[in-house]
Amino acid sequence: MFRHQGKSRTLKHNLRIATILSLVAGIVNVTGFLEFKQLTTNVTGHFALFINDVAEFDVWKGTIYFLYIFSFLLGSFISSFLIEKYKDNKKLNVFVFPTIIECLVLILIPIIHTTTQVKNPDLIVCSLLFAMGLQNSFVTKISNAIVRTTHLTGLFTDLGIELSQLLFSKAYPNKNKIKATIKLRIYIISSFFLGGLIGGFLYSRMELRLNTLFFAVIVLITSLFYDDLRFRMIKTKRKYKQRKAHL
Repeated sequence: MFRHQGKSRTLKHNLRIATILSLVAGIVNVTGFLEFKQLTTNVTGHFALFINDVAEFDVWKGTIYFLYIFSFLLGSFISSFLIEKYKDNKKLNVFVFPTIIECLVLILIPIIHTTTQVKNPDLIVCSLLFAMGLQNSFVTKISNAIVRTTHLTGLFTDLGIELSQLLFSKAYPNKNKIKATIKLRIYIISSFFLGGLIGGFLYSRMELRLNTLFFAVIVLITSLFYDDLRFRMIKTKRKYKQRKAHL
């Protein structure tokens, strides 16, 4: 699911990566909001607040919202830059790089927060937005812009459009394709919701606070190991079949 691109990528690959990364995004979103009362998986609300402060000539106050937006943008840029830089190297799984960086950021945040007295929590919010920018960028590139996992506004819009298309069979005869896309949207929304529930439970009930982010890291690392193991098994199986065919 982290390797297949272009024509070799199937709905199954997109469903797997969408489920995993939406779950992670849901955990990060709830954890960031409960700890800092800020949204940490998208920038729509921050952009509105930034414009509001600028309109009221309170530009300095709005600077923090600009930093939130810039952090998400920077994460997206770095993720895409790494993928483009190393995509010609067939030996490397280029999508591992941004995933590992995301894991490191999510690991460092609770460690720094608990071991040092953070005077400016906005820096941590920026770090969470940076991590989500990384994630949204590489999942967009790997799925050819079919999957986005960090915010739901566009998903609900697309889902509403596609549900309405099912009612017009003459204009949209390829119902199987529409149903497959609807299935993908529902998987993303459900996983994001489940991630939010898990994040809220771990944060509040288990009182893990920012340590809840460790669970998101475990999900990411496990998925990377699983994907790599599965790829090696398939590769070994193909080599065995080729050798058998030559005998």
